[in-house]
Order: sequence, then C-alpha cells, then structure tokens
Amino acid sequence: MADSGEPICSKRKRENEANGGSEDGPGAQVSPFAGFQLQRVLGDSAREKTVFLHGKLNDETGAEKDAVVILEKTPFPADNIPDLLHGDPEPKLQMRNDVYSTYSLHPPPQLNEVKTTLIFPATEKHIKKFLRQEVFLIQETGEDYKSITLPFIESQSFSLQWVHNILEKKAEADRIVYENPSPTDGFVLLPDFKWDQKQMDNLYLIAICHIRTIKSLRDLSSEHLPLLNNILNEGLDAIRERYAINGSKLRIYVHYQPSYYHLHVHFTALSFDAPGTSVERAHLLSDVIQNLQLDSQYYQKHTMTYALRADEPLLQKFKDAGKC
Repeated sequence: MADSGEPICSKRKRENEANGGSEDGPGAQVSPFAGFQLQRVLGDSAREKTVFLHGKLNDETGAEKDAVVILEKTPFPADNIPDLLHGDPEPKLQMRNDVYSTYSLHPPPQLNEVKTTLIFPATEKHIKKFLRQEVFLIQETGEDYKSITLPFIESQSFSLQWVHNILEKKAEADRIVYENPSPTDGFVLLPDFKWDQKQMDNLYLIAICHIRTIKSLRDLSSEHLPLLNNILNEGLDAIRERYAINGSKLRIYVHYQPSYYHLHVHFTALSFDAPGTSVERAHLLSDVIQNLQLDSQYYQKHTMTYALRADEPLLQKFKDAGKC
C-alpha cells in the first residue's frame, strides 16, 4: 500500500486490471503498456533497482493522457538460484583480477521478472511524487501544525476513497489477512503492493484502522491506546500465524508525514530496507504507545521533524511563515 503511498487509487485500479487482462480476440491479451510513449525519466534508485518513468498512453476513448510507470527488479528467488547461474551457457567476462572476476549473466525470461506498476491516468501530483527533488528538513512544532500544516491538509482534496473501499470490502477483500471489526478499536491487515508475497525477506503489510477521524500521529491521544495495542498485538499474532515470522523480526512503524491522511501502520521484515524507514519519517509503534502512556497530549505538543521535497506546497507554506 501505499506509503508505497503513497499507494494511490488509480494505481490499485490499474494493477487489478492488469492482473485480469483484457481480451482482443480469442485467448489474446492486450498489454496495458501498448502504445506507451516515454517522455522522461523522473528518477531512479541504483540501491533499490527501481526506475520511475513519465509517458503518454491513450485511454479507452483514444485520448492521450499522462502515465507513470515504475520498473522494479524483483528479489532473487532462492529456490531458483541454480537456474540463474546455469541459465546462461556463455556468461560474459567483464573483469578479472587475481581471485576476483565479474560476469554478465542473462537468465531465462521466467527468472528475469521486472515488477511493473502503472498509474494511469496520472495526475500532476503523481508525476511530481516520483520526480527527483531537492529535500529540506522541517521542524514542526505543535503550534506550527495548528497554524500551517492542518489548514493546508484541510484545504487539499486528498482522496481516500480507495481506503474506504478496502474498509467497506468493496475492493481487495480477498487480500485481507486479518480484521478486527470494532469501529473504534479495530483495523484490517493486508499486504502492501510493494510486496510480491513470495519472499519473506521483504515482507510488507499495512494495518488500516476503521475509525476515520485520525489523520496522522498528530491526532493521537491516550484514548487511542486500545486501538494501537490491538494493531500491535493482533497484527503480530496474525503475521506469526500466517507467515511464521516472530515479532522480533518485524519493524512496526507509523509515518509522519504520511503519504495519505488516514491512520495506518506499516509492518515490514527487519531484513528489508523498506522505503520510508529513515529516522526523519518512521516512528516505531511501540515508541508511540509509550509516549502516549507518558503524556496523553504528547503528539499535540511534540516538535516533529520530517523532510519535504522542493516542489511540495507544504514546504512553501512553511517558507511563507518564515519557518525555513
């Protein structure tokens, strides 16, 4: 899901359509990327083996619209390592020095999968989200939140319909791993789209609370401790039962700022260097619970430090207020 933010309504819709395919004659499927015209590379990550592309596609009416494509190399499948090594009969030598040598391997297509995410039609917000930008560190006091951040959030049209669809079982109901149905202290737990659900080393699930009045950490108080404890304890139990992974091997955290303003909690494998786990964004759920036990209004008063990209409107609001 999306804080791979955001995970996004259009992204989810298009991924579901891509999984089902569409008919174009007996037994034929039309590629969702047919006719894609590359406009520019928005960004890339050598460490994460990911590239973000902006292009054009025609919609059902033939109108040309913006699209974002994310190409991501999938993790090595442990069971197929021998096939990876033996799949290329003539590996190309790149360098040899003493006991060290480097080769280029070309594994068979079935072992050379690239996870591809399509966002279409993409808005300007989607394009900017993946565009490489200079970043700035913000220190947001409790008063800054009330006078700058909250008014900004309330002025924006951030759609949460895809979240509501999940909670109301209108979408992705078959993907729910666990649910506590309590309207105040309950949540649903389901895999994030960043996880291929094959490799346990990059396990990634999201817990989305049923209550719709909690936008972020800033809204939490001690009255929400039952909800947070349910997410922590029941989420751990569900993952242990389903995936045989103990809590000592999981990282459980909340983002601030979040990619969408409906409280959700991330569960990732400790061995997975998941996006958004940097100290200026991720807050361990166990720490959040302890802070609220010490002070019910902790997150209303605490100065929160986080990074904003150069093109984000919220950064301009802080600049206009002389805060950065």
